[in-house]
Amino acid sequence: MLLRLGYLAVIHAFAMLRLLPMSDRDKDAEIVALRHQLMVLERQLGKERVRFTPIDRAFLAALLHRLPRNVLGSIQLLVRPDTVLRWHRSLVARRHAAASRPKRPGRPCTVHSVRALVLRLAKENPGWGYRRVHGELLVLGVKVAASTVWQILKEAGIDPAPERAGSTWADFLRSQADALLACDFLETVTLSGARLYVLAVIEQASRRIRILGATANPTASWVAQAARNLVMDLEDAGCRVRFLIRDRDGKFPALFDAVLADVGIEVVLSGVRMPRMNSVMERWVQTCRRELLDWTLIWNHRHLLYVLREFEGFYNAHRPHQGIANARPLHPLPAPITDPDQIASLDIRRRERLGGILHEYRHAA
Repeated sequence: MLLRLGYLAVIHAFAMLRLLPMSDRDKDAEIVALRHQLMVLERQLGKERVRFTPIDRAFLAALLHRLPRNVLGSIQLLVRPDTVLRWHRSLVARRHAAASRPKRPGRPCTVHSVRALVLRLAKENPGWGYRRVHGELLVLGVKVAASTVWQILKEAGIDPAPERAGSTWADFLRSQADALLACDFLETVTLSGARLYVLAVIEQASRRIRILGATANPTASWVAQAARNLVMDLEDAGCRVRFLIRDRDGKFPALFDAVLADVGIEVVLSGVRMPRMNSVMERWVQTCRRELLDWTLIWNHRHLLYVLREFEGFYNAHRPHQGIANARPLHPLPAPITDPDQIASLDIRRRERLGGILHEYRHAA
């Protein structure tokens, strides 16, 4: 903009030099001609307005601002005299603002690592307010203002400590996963149309599944006996359980809860029509249907138990699970293969189970 303005100033300076040899009569004739041309231009424009660029405004304001208002009123212009004066005030204001701008910026931005640390402390400690987080940063040797901590939490959309200190159901499941079981009934139909009910239990931490049995009539005595069998299996495996999640299905009798309570297992009921409160078990039911029952024709009760036992062994010993970092309930992930020669000559063998419904892949011996 300054370059363009200087260019216009030089051009008009040479134009003024051209006016020096002209007589007053010639100048008056040129002024009259220019005024007439302006009148013709205004008549042709009608209600439209002439558009001036910022460079044109700055030049006219610098050229005419020293003239008195009455003189400006008598000059033939495409704009009003007040407009020229307003342009000049705006030019002076921008110049003053540019001169008053500080040489250095204001407060420096917070380092990304400090911001990430503040968010981490707030997430891992729901009961901490910004003052408590600020104090923990000072203990760690990170010096920031308390208002900076508050601003970081506000921009991240993190509520104040009293509003986020309450424990959620997901927090409870994660904190108690090592001592938590979940159970549910699964329904299936045989080729003869008989309806069978399968009772299964899953460990929240390891994702190990236990098929407790299947029956066409889940009576109170049958369900209670399944609970006793579960208790014996847990004792043999040395598994200490404190809670068991189940829904409010009427097939669970009071004796079922009593058997578990005798060994110190507290039954936690999920909400009415809230399957997400028992999400791990519900996910296994979906997996069992999608990977097994939807591809198998169940002949009778005996056939169903055989199929479920095969799937239980496959699920616990071979199938990877995303909830436990793709490990298996009974086996951790093996060490990755780092030998390039071994990678280049992989020999993987397939083992079929249940007639090819389930596939297990292993390295050749």
